[in-house]
Amino acid sequence: MRTHNKETQSQLTPRLALEILQEGNIRFIKNLQANRDLLQQANETKEGQWPFAIILSCIDSRTSAELIFDQGLGDIFSARIAGNVVNTDILGSMEFACKVAGSKLIVVLGHSKCGAIKGACDHVEMGNLTELLSKIQPAIYQEKETIADRTSKNSTFVENVAQINVKRSVKSILGRSFILEQMVENGEIGVVGAMHNIETGKVEFYTDVMYIKDDKNPKFSVADLRH
Repeated sequence: MRTHNKETQSQLTPRLALEILQEGNIRFIKNLQANRDLLQQANETKEGQWPFAIILSCIDSRTSAELIFDQGLGDIFSARIAGNVVNTDILGSMEFACKVAGSKLIVVLGHSKCGAIKGACDHVEMGNLTELLSKIQPAIYQEKETIADRTSKNSTFVENVAQINVKRSVKSILGRSFILEQMVENGEIGVVGAMHNIETGKVEFYTDVMYIKDDKNPKFSVADLRH
């Protein structure tokens, strides 16, 4: 598998970057990972890196973005934090990845049976974890389908909250970073939310929070999110 360089990165569009990830996930599901010489890739990227995407995912040990999208060294930036929440440091990392390093796509990747989501649903308080889980609380309040048993014991409730949390994070990125907002508006990058099923390995990309301005979606404007 070819290592990305400055030329191949510059030729990609946000839509093509998304397709590369989708194809990689299909390979992962089918256990047909591309043949790579990782030592060679390490050597080929020793003078610089040209990742085509940055993926915000959870710290869960089963959700390594490089593995589930079948990507090699130098292909993607991976930002990981419990509950795939967005904070100032994450936003700064995304701005670096896209504005400075040339990445074309931002993916917010949640996953099924997330421990951080379960902890937030149960209102767990423990040291610094308390502040982190508080960032998930708005997603819990936004979940209106569940009337009874709004705890981690209700798997449907947990998955609903996880989905809402991903979609809120996508919109938070565009709402809190003027740099990224303008890049999306100009068609330079795209932002999308997705969910990884840890049982099947499949990643579902959410079309209702897929912000890619191109021929398939020429009329999209970030301003639409504010109405």
